[in-house]
Amino acid sequence: MIKGIGIDATELERVAKIIERRPHFVERILTPAEQTLFTSHSSHRQVEFLAGRYACKEAFSKAWGTGIGKVSFQDLEILRDDNGAPAFTKSPHQGKVFVSLTHTEELAIAQVLLEE
Repeated sequence: MIKGIGIDATELERVAKIIERRPHFVERILTPAEQTLFTSHSSHRQVEFLAGRYACKEAFSKAWGTGIGKVSFQDLEILRDDNGAPAFTKSPHQGKVFVSLTHTEELAIAQVLLEE
């Protein structure tokens, strides 16, 4: 049974500017394991990665029905499955969490589905 669905779009340019102005933003959004993946990428790919993880976490909070605040960015972790696709490895949801993530030149878009 579906418990919730959420979607979010994050502007890449906005994330790039935030990284420039406030480098600690990365640590606020990403868990230590996500930060390891983040640092392994080129600067352009880092922007895509951070924007994508931000969108995934926002989409989760919408599916969860609380928004960010009741669930924090650090309560959620998205790493990669065996095929390299994004996969939630940490969340407060006890059931299955499905995520789809895509990028355009301007946006990172994520959709999350929670299943009981």
